Amino acid sequence: AAAVGGLDSGGRGRSSTPAAQVREKAEERHIIHWTPISTHVCVCVCVCVCDCVFPGEDDDQSEKKFRKCEKSGCPAMYPMCFASASERCARNGYTSRWYHLSCGEHFCNECFDHYYRSHKDGYETFSSWKRVWTSNGKSEPSLKAFMADQELPYWVQCTKADCGKWRQLSKDTHLSAALASSYCCGMKLSSSKVEGSDACSQPEDLRVAGVTDSWWLSMLILPPLFKDSPATPFLSCYYPDCVGMSPSASPSNHPPGNQRPEQRRAAQPHSESRSVGRSQPGLSSSTLMIRLLTEIGRSVRMKSRRVCFVRCVLFFMVCFLIGGQVVVLEARERIGGRVWDDASLGVTVGCGAQIVNGCVNNPIALMCEQLGLRMHTLGVRCELIQEGGRVTDTALDKRMDFHFNAVLDAVSEWRKDKSQSQDAPLGESRSTNLYTVSACSWDHNECFAQFSGDHTLLADGYSSVLHKLAQELDIRLNTAVQHVDYSGEGVTVTSRCGSRWSAQKVLVTVPLALLQKNIIGFSPPLPDRKLKAIHSLGAGVIEKVALQFPTRFWDSKIQGADYFGHIPPCPEKRGLFSVFYDMCPQGDECVLMTVVTGEALSLLRDLQDSQVVDLCMSVLRELFQEQEVPDPLRFLVTRWSRDPWAQMSYSFVKTGGSGEAYDIIAEDVQGKLFFAGEATNRHFPQTVTGAYLSGVREASKIAAL
Repeated sequence: AAAVGGLDSGGRGRSSTPAAQVREKAEERHIIHWTPISTHVCVCVCVCVCDCVFPGEDDDQSEKKFRKCEKSGCPAMYPMCFASASERCARNGYTSRWYHLSCGEHFCNECFDHYYRSHKDGYETFSSWKRVWTSNGKSEPSLKAFMADQELPYWVQCTKADCGKWRQLSKDTHLSAALASSYCCGMKLSSSKVEGSDACSQPEDLRVAGVTDSWWLSMLILPPLFKDSPATPFLSCYYPDCVGMSPSASPSNHPPGNQRPEQRRAAQPHSESRSVGRSQPGLSSSTLMIRLLTEIGRSVRMKSRRVCFVRCVLFFMVCFLIGGQVVVLEARERIGGRVWDDASLGVTVGCGAQIVNGCVNNPIALMCEQLGLRMHTLGVRCELIQEGGRVTDTALDKRMDFHFNAVLDAVSEWRKDKSQSQDAPLGESRSTNLYTVSACSWDHNECFAQFSGDHTLLADGYSSVLHKLAQELDIRLNTAVQHVDYSGEGVTVTSRCGSRWSAQKVLVTVPLALLQKNIIGFSPPLPDRKLKAIHSLGAGVIEKVALQFPTRFWDSKIQGADYFGHIPPCPEKRGLFSVFYDMCPQGDECVLMTVVTGEALSLLRDLQDSQVVDLCMSVLRELFQEQEVPDPLRFLVTRWSRDPWAQMSYSFVKTGGSGEAYDIIAEDVQGKLFFAGEATNRHFPQTVTGAYLSGVREASKIAAL
């Protein structure tokens, strides 16, 4: 489902339109309310039409209460409910909460309750839909997905050669192929029927053009899905929602060969899942694969080019795309950078990345499926245990979660009229890590569509993917780069041991912390604009501790959950072993892995690894006082902050910075120097997926040049 701004929204970054101008435009265009757009079958667009409310013109209406959409970045000041399912529907009035599907596409809390509450009339409808969705699909059967799938009206294009305008159908009208191929403006089936002999002369809603705007597309909450796609029989071995089709419109049958649903292939790679345009009949979830094939085709013309990669983490597919003579310079004795797996405890423990956040359309998830790598779906149950052994009541947990989100909502409201120069720390105390985090931009990437679906843990680790992709590549290990000279026609890269390489293009993917500390010199120096962006981001750290035990002493209390939480006894210990992961919840291995974050990192700085383990064991014995907790057989402790070639774990926006810094760092310099990595991906920072997609992005740029 997709949509655009509210009544007083003129588009990205525009201020509210005065009432007189709004009224004039509405009368001139026969449009009452700006509207949303969605895709179902053939770029089917949904537009919400309502009566305009012009502030100050009517005393009764001026006193009417309104509530704007609270989604960060959404300009809709006067949302309207497109569902109108409940008798108490707020329509274009006040509701306690607007649910955002896109900037002009919302439904009210009353319609939410109508379907979501078990005592309401619509509950059975939602439940029946959910049963079909879960039996066929892989994504979450949320109420937002239900609304987008079942409640949004279709749009259809006039078939007259001299018209081609888009018109809205009534919510109850199903858009069939026959209707789409014969529709003309003014047909009785259209809820936007215009009286008069020449219905085509009536103007098209101005917001139809908004579907091609990248900002508008980025505000979509859910990807549009096909219904009754002719491709259905050819994609029966895939989950329909993983290949761009609605599970509610798919037959509930298993793929050929009695294949179980859980054995179906997972998501197809789909980096530009929001690319909707008037000239496109819909989405293909193989967009990224098509893009990759296009770049591979280009690489045939580049066999004479030399490309050098400076300590790239996920460079392997990039090398394949670019073709030509490619040399990878890696400072370590191993590949992977912050992707590093350890199997010394009997199971694979990712010392760095190990979780895939959202598998639907995630290219990393697809590669794991193709390589046959195990992906353990992480459950949602997480017992919160206090020191002393008491399990926190779920009602209290939900109440604290409510207050936590209320604080974030307050921050979101505060920052709406703040400029970057008026930014403030997200936390108040200088002793906390939150003091360095931007209150205005801490969640900067949430305005972009993120990968949905299950969060999974790679049982075999990310290294299995990297080593497969690294086969037959020219990788020079133990080659630390000291200087990059791009002052001439080409680029010269010099290592610490004095070796030199000449190339036409150089791709730099060192961690952000190394750029900040000038570990690599550049001649000429990097542009001031890029340096400012580099220093406006922070280099965060997460350390891990993994413990192997002789018995699974936690089973009786945790009862098969994938992880459990630790509530610290005082603020000073916040972030100290806050969550424990069971690395083999259904197996025989007895391994727990925990993390240390935030201000708690200072507690570990001067401790030896054995002392860190002793501290962790004291916490576990507090959490499981009712039984004997054995000493660990073996352990490992990460030290990313001390790692000379990392010195960090992930990037974040510091106070006074903005998400734009990611885009600036990603800019090439003189068409010769390119940058990739998680700190160059504004949409998906802090993730392996983000690092990978940044590599694909740079491969495309290098190939184009």
